[in-house]
Amino acid sequence: MAKRPATNPTLFAAAGLERDAPRPLADRLRPTQLGEVVGQDHLLGPDGALTRMLDSRTLGSLIFWGPPGTGKTTVARLLADATELHFEQISAIFTGVAELKKVFDAARARRETGQGTLLFVDEIHRFNRAQQDSFLPVMEDGTIVLVGATTENPSFELNAPLLSRARVLVFKSLEAAAIEKLMARAEAIEGRPLPLDEAARASLIRMADGDGRASLTLAEEVWRAARAGETFDLAQLQEVVQRRAPIYDKSQDGHYNLISALHKSVRGSDPDAALYYLARMLDAGEDPLYLARRVVRMAVEDIGLADPQALVICNAAKDAYDFLGSPEGELAIAEAVIYVATAPKSNAAYAAFSAAKRVAKEGGSLLPPKHILNAPTRLMKSEGYGEGYDYDHDAPDAFSGQDYFPEALGRQQFYDPPERGFEREIRKRLEYWAKLRKDRTK
Repeated sequence: MAKRPATNPTLFAAAGLERDAPRPLADRLRPTQLGEVVGQDHLLGPDGALTRMLDSRTLGSLIFWGPPGTGKTTVARLLADATELHFEQISAIFTGVAELKKVFDAARARRETGQGTLLFVDEIHRFNRAQQDSFLPVMEDGTIVLVGATTENPSFELNAPLLSRARVLVFKSLEAAAIEKLMARAEAIEGRPLPLDEAARASLIRMADGDGRASLTLAEEVWRAARAGETFDLAQLQEVVQRRAPIYDKSQDGHYNLISALHKSVRGSDPDAALYYLARMLDAGEDPLYLARRVVRMAVEDIGLADPQALVICNAAKDAYDFLGSPEGELAIAEAVIYVATAPKSNAAYAAFSAAKRVAKEGGSLLPPKHILNAPTRLMKSEGYGEGYDYDHDAPDAFSGQDYFPEALGRQQFYDPPERGFEREIRKRLEYWAKLRKDRTK
């Protein structure tokens, strides 16, 4: 087979031809100075944490914690420029101990010439404990200024010694106004407006879910898809980008944030907000049975005996989904969410069980009083087992009023039902029995 003739880069340059692949819009819009970064005013505004650090032109080691597409890498690069540090970037996904040693050696050599190094470590939470510990000596002696980026909670994912040597700064998801600024900049760079009507533009911003890079990628998809003179409405936009749900990673903080929002909306008796978070999680591909199990948990933790039917209905919803599958079975989960959100709330059973567990742990070896123990042998009977036990069904009101706690412990009260829902009736019963017990033990 004949060889292709070698290409001459000089000839391409002389002909004015560009051989490099087109750069993605997100890369072309990458800020060149800190003032261009949007959505992080709490860090880069006039009184922001990073602004105050830069006033002294010195940096300590930092951990940037926040969702994807919020500017962590860009800010790290611009901080190096602002403090005249050499910028070195590595990813914890592709870097092992041997590569780290080379990076540290290069930073030491650079330091001997008077040049400091800002080492940016993307996905730093992916380093294991030994790899994280390898940073400690070079952080302490000033060989590097470490800036680590993570989407995971540093308290859980990073070693305490590393955290003690670095300051954690939180990057926030971009609000709609910040995404809109990025869209306007993109339109200025492209020299043309996004071919979207007002509702579709608002939907595109929501689809980005606070991720600036994702918003620009979506904008590029729209420009590529639009024909001359075409403007997309909401339905057309969803068809073009093939994305209905916000970006959502079930293994990341977004998963825990949304299930927390669903649970707290139920606890706060807001069915509309609860349905919104349920719909978001289902739309993003969350396992419906996981959601059904969590709704069962809400029934026992936050409704309890204020409405004993809540647990029955939530279990029935789980079974209904198991029987029907998606999407029909999702309605059963939605109905259960509405039920628990609108049910009277009580954590009295939850609190009572927690208190009982604490006391049981402290006094776990105490024997029950002998009068409530069976005496299956003559020896046990001679030792007083079962002696003096009153059979409650033979007592007036089927209530003997005897004490069932270990004598050394004395009576305890764990369950204190509120005056809400069905527990109002339970409270009346307990108060009535308390009165009978007091009268019969005089």
